[in-house]
Amino acid sequence: MEMQQVHEGKGKLSVETTQREEGQQVSKESKRGGWITFPFITGSVMGLSIATGGWAANLIVFLITEFNVKSIAATKIYNVVLACSSLFPIAGAIIADSFFGSFPVVATFAFVSLLGTIMLTLTVTINSLRPAECAIGSYACEAPSNLQYAILYMNLTLASLGFGGTRFTIATMGAEQFDKPKEQAAFFSWYYFTLYIANVISFTAIIYVQDNVGWGLGFGICAVANAVGLVVLVLGKRFYRQVKPKGSPFISIARVMVAAIRKRKVSRASGSLDYYFGATGNMLTMEDGSPTKSLRFLNRAALKTEGDRQIDGSYARSWRLCTVEEVEDFKKLIRIVPVWSTGIYLGTTLGIFTSLTILQALTMDRHLGPHFKIPASSFVVFNLLATTISILTIDNFFLPTWKNLTRRSLTPLQRIGIGHVINILAMVASALIETRRLHVVRAHRLTGQSGGLVVHMSALWLVLPLVVIGIGEGFHFPGTVALYYQEFPKSLKSTSTAMVSVLIGIGLYLSTAITDLTDKTTGWLPDNINDGRVDNVFWMMVVIGTINFGYFLCCAKMFKYDQHVEDHDDNGLAH
Repeated sequence: MEMQQVHEGKGKLSVETTQREEGQQVSKESKRGGWITFPFITGSVMGLSIATGGWAANLIVFLITEFNVKSIAATKIYNVVLACSSLFPIAGAIIADSFFGSFPVVATFAFVSLLGTIMLTLTVTINSLRPAECAIGSYACEAPSNLQYAILYMNLTLASLGFGGTRFTIATMGAEQFDKPKEQAAFFSWYYFTLYIANVISFTAIIYVQDNVGWGLGFGICAVANAVGLVVLVLGKRFYRQVKPKGSPFISIARVMVAAIRKRKVSRASGSLDYYFGATGNMLTMEDGSPTKSLRFLNRAALKTEGDRQIDGSYARSWRLCTVEEVEDFKKLIRIVPVWSTGIYLGTTLGIFTSLTILQALTMDRHLGPHFKIPASSFVVFNLLATTISILTIDNFFLPTWKNLTRRSLTPLQRIGIGHVINILAMVASALIETRRLHVVRAHRLTGQSGGLVVHMSALWLVLPLVVIGIGEGFHFPGTVALYYQEFPKSLKSTSTAMVSVLIGIGLYLSTAITDLTDKTTGWLPDNINDGRVDNVFWMMVVIGTINFGYFLCCAKMFKYDQHVEDHDDNGLAH
């Protein structure tokens, strides 16, 4: 008994010492952060996004004109590159959450991005690193050598890795500077606003330089913008609140699964004292501290048994025993996965829609007046402008008006659902416009001809679906980021914002797979889209989107927000 009291006394002293040290650290960190960090973070987002948008936005045209890649093959490469850029953020988020924190990760990947943009600049300025020039649509173009392809892919990998490691980790870093959810939500809106404004600059000014002055200068501007973004980020270091990582949260997730399986035969249900809360004894779930009722099988992982008791009579976290908080964190992830999966379709839509829109623009009349011709890749700027304007309009007018009329705030899930509907409408508009374009092609007998002939139809028709899908993004993506940041466990905040990028990445990979499958099984996507049926591809996306929206409604109906606490588990282990 005396020995046990000694151990308990040491344990309390250790806990008090740790809490005092943590309190001192929190006091120091509380003096940092706030809106003083905003110019540095948004300035860095601006520079890094201009750089990335500058090389990524015009990639299809770059591959076709500078590397003699066929049009459909170029769209596949484009979607794979964007998919990698969207999946890399999860690696950066895991590293930030588990080991180094947000700032070191963002700074490191920003430097990697700088290396990538510098290498791309060298690729277009050194003639031996790319094949000889060739007229668009010619059947006798020199294909890139294996070495040229290898260098190109290495450069794109560096640029994509740098972009992926910064894009959403810096969003989490910005949110960490604020304590109130309202301020965090305001930051996310400004983050997306800055992101889209930067992309507007990339899709207009930089693409214009690339198409009309030279690729070397265009990529060089990207490198300079990247360097400026990195410098601005580092200059604000002394103002940032840097949240100390607490080790890999994924180890805790694995421990919960293992502990629950090892205790699968435990059937006795008891009160809250039978559950393990860790050294501090916090009861974070119900009024009596017991785990929530949902996913009751996992509650076994936090149940104390005789086999968990150590020699001195105390309990400690192990692969047989987890805290209630760890169990509840794992439940949060499981609950949000179905809703998260519904967003994959939107990434698929964006990949197919964006790449096919650029191919459509290449075949249409892009003149504004007698002297100015809009670059094909610059049409995507209408989507970015629509998203930017819609975000401002939604936050400043639509949401307050909705609240005044209904006396209730629009929930993140409702905002996401509106985005789904608008996305489907955009695909309908694209299908109808492509049907009209093909009618003009046949009326002027342009089928079966090569050489990049222009269809006598204004490319400004493409603006309509671009604007519609931009409005949908203004509802969907800010709502998604806010939902994930709100619902994910504290230990996975960087991962929460990166999950948006992951679903986009998976969707872009799927868009490549769908494009490839459609190309092989139908005649809808030949290299010359005037001979194809791109309208059928859009109608196919309408059908898939409608099915996905039904799936979303089912997931949303079953989802419960974290603040709506469920009934506690009185007899959950017996079931």
